[in-house]
Amino acid sequence: MSSYSDKIQSAAGVIDKNGNAWREINAEYAVRMDLQNRFKTGLDIARYTAKIMREDMAAYDQSPANYTQSLGCWHGFIGQQKLIAIKKHFGQTKSRYLYLSGWMVAALRSDFGPLPDQSMHEKTSVASLIEELYTFLKQADARELRHIFKEIDDAREAGDKAAEEAAIAKVDNFQTHVVPIIADIDAGFGNEEATYLLAKKMIEAGACCIQIENQVSDEKQCGHQDGKVTVPHSDFLAKINAVRYAFMELGVEDGVIVARTDSLGAGLTKQIAVTNEPGDLGDKYNAFLDGDYIESADDIDNGDVVVKANGKLLKPKRLASGLFQFKQGSGIDRVVLDCITSLQNGADLLWIETEKPHVGQIAEMVNRIREVVPDAKLVYNNSPSFNWTLNFRQQVFDAWTEEGKDVSAYDRGNLMSVDYDETDLAKEADSKIQSFQADAAREAGIFHHLITLPTYHTAALSTDNLAKGYFGDEGMLAYVAGVQRKEIREGLYCVKHQDMAGSNIGDDHKEYFSGDAALKASGKDNTMNQF
Repeated sequence: MSSYSDKIQSAAGVIDKNGNAWREINAEYAVRMDLQNRFKTGLDIARYTAKIMREDMAAYDQSPANYTQSLGCWHGFIGQQKLIAIKKHFGQTKSRYLYLSGWMVAALRSDFGPLPDQSMHEKTSVASLIEELYTFLKQADARELRHIFKEIDDAREAGDKAAEEAAIAKVDNFQTHVVPIIADIDAGFGNEEATYLLAKKMIEAGACCIQIENQVSDEKQCGHQDGKVTVPHSDFLAKINAVRYAFMELGVEDGVIVARTDSLGAGLTKQIAVTNEPGDLGDKYNAFLDGDYIESADDIDNGDVVVKANGKLLKPKRLASGLFQFKQGSGIDRVVLDCITSLQNGADLLWIETEKPHVGQIAEMVNRIREVVPDAKLVYNNSPSFNWTLNFRQQVFDAWTEEGKDVSAYDRGNLMSVDYDETDLAKEADSKIQSFQADAAREAGIFHHLITLPTYHTAALSTDNLAKGYFGDEGMLAYVAGVQRKEIREGLYCVKHQDMAGSNIGDDHKEYFSGDAALKASGKDNTMNQF
């Protein structure tokens, strides 16, 4: 990448070529505006972030300590503040992504109002949120660079050459807030053509990674709810192909596809798979159907369906809804088959939706998958639908019981109680929660850890705390002590909300365009000067 000084020299050359008509255009100002808008299109972002994600996947293959993380964000501002916080606290954004949750799009971004996670929201809302997230991340770049440009100007005004060079070096080594987004396309919102069309919109908005699940699109349920219905492998693979074609058409050849299986908790299928010969994918799918083997037509009733499986006639159990049921206890085997099949047919990463956060359970499935695909890697949902406290306290309780430790002081069914918070069992459980991501990355093949909807919960919690105090006895002190004072003391840039919203950037532009005649908002009467 050209240096700041080289860019100014190049821009000056363009201006000179256009003669006196461009005399009011300042080369350095033009370069600053260009740097503040590094990514001109969503496809620029998708290509840039796909490369990052592929490099991170290769690094994980070298060492599972190189796992990656993200938090789900339902608004551009939330995503922006997350990345600003990461840069502030850790100095860089490496291995940190954003997650776009279909659940939160349904619950918070639909014109219908709050909806359950059943693909009932407008499909365009997904691509719109990707675009919004990247708009806010690009604005975070513009804001931070603007402050560095101010350092350059102040250093020049003071005649401090060393400070000027140091500020220019910050520009040359600037790290963008733009990071990969793993974007949830649910079950594709329709058939494979619908999946392709939506995937294109998501990629054009900036998505380098699309996650798709093997549920029936018009029967889609949240992965942590009952009633999930899966599709035969051929249907799912057609949608994986559709997403890959979308990536290739748009020139994002290294785009990443995450294939999610809900088979662990899905006990139903809407259709019997097409099979052409014993042992093919359709036959394997149908082999999991629950039912009764029959000898003749006398064993079936009007409207019953019969398939040939394992060399015999099988009458699958069909519910009143018309759905077919899988055999009890077949979930893990179906997950393993789903995952191997997806990786062998174009998927890059896996997502196994589980009912609890248990490293051993995840590792059991991943180890079987890796017998066939050795570099299989997971994206894993550290879901708020899990009661993490109770789950891990019970895991410790069970481990201690197996080891012969005395657990008579604990009631396994009541371990969530605050009465246990200071006990050795609770402390060990918290330690396991703290190390869960590193442990699962090392032992269970998890490349990327995400929390699907944490900012949904943090928004609710912080609003509850403010409302309780502000509308109660604390009055204005609830905001001052609980919000503003903490913003100031913890160094949150957002305390200067006018600057965060772009007021100073706008002032710069006015000066670029109008010179001394610019009417700027950041003068002495701006109350933001109090901070």
